[in-house]
Amino acid sequence: MNVEKIIDIQNVAVGYGKRTVLENLNFSVNRGEIFGILGGSGCGKSTVLKTIIGLYKPLKGKIEVLGGNLAACKEAERRRLMQRFGVTYQGGALLGALTVLENVELPLEEFSNLSKAEIRQTAMSKLELVGLADFADFMPGELSGGMMKRAGLARALARNPELLFFDEPSAGLDPITAAELDKLILSLRDTQKSTIVIVTHELESIFSIIDRVVILDKVTKGILDSGDPRKLRVESDHEWVRRFLNRDGMTLLEQQQNRS
Repeated sequence: MNVEKIIDIQNVAVGYGKRTVLENLNFSVNRGEIFGILGGSGCGKSTVLKTIIGLYKPLKGKIEVLGGNLAACKEAERRRLMQRFGVTYQGGALLGALTVLENVELPLEEFSNLSKAEIRQTAMSKLELVGLADFADFMPGELSGGMMKRAGLARALARNPELLFFDEPSAGLDPITAAELDKLILSLRDTQKSTIVIVTHELESIFSIIDRVVILDKVTKGILDSGDPRKLRVESDHEWVRRFLNRDGMTLLEQQQNRS
C-alpha cells in the first residue's frame, strides 16, 4: 500500500530569533490520517504548528506541506499552498464585530470568485456541517466556548481544505462538548477526506481520534517518542512518555531525571 506524505519535516529546528525551542525534528503526516503533536506545557507544540503553516520560518531544516516549501517558495506559491489548508485556533479567533455567518464568509470573499449569493450559501452549508446554522446571525460574544470553536472550524472549512490544523481544540470544554467535537473531527476525516493535525494534551481525545503522534520534550529539545498513542501508553521505552499518557504525575526533578 502506497502512503502519501502530505507533510514532511526534515531536520527542523524551531524557535524565536537566536533562541532554539526544538531541534532535530523529523516526522511526516500521511494523507487521510489524524496526527497529534503532544508534549508537556511549554514544550513548543504550538510553535511547531505555526512553523508548519508558515507563520514562522524554521531556524533550520526543511518543511514540505502539500508538496511545497512554505519557507522558501515565492509569495504567490506560498499563498496558493496556504489556501489548500485550514487552521483553527484555541479561542476560535473570530472577529467580534462580525456575525458568525460573516466570519465564515471572510475567506470566501478574499480567496474566491464566488458571487455574494454563492458565498452566503457556501458559508451556511459549513455552519450546518458543524451544527450552527441556527446561530448564523449571532455575534461571537453570544456563543459558548464550544460553539466558538465550532464556528472557527466552519470558517476553516469554508474553502474545502484538504488539510486541517487544530490548536488545542478541546481546551476549556466540558467533557460532553469535547466528545461532541471529537466526533465532528472524525466525521470530517471520514466524510470530507481531510487530513488533520492536532496540537493537544487532552488524553480522551488522543485515544479516541488520533492515529499517530509525536511527543515533544522541552528538556531534550526534541522528539521523545512517536507512534500509535495507545501502544506508546504501554510499550514506550521512555518512562516519562508512559506516565504522560497514563496521567501519572511526577515531580519536576523526576521529569528531568527521566529525560536526561
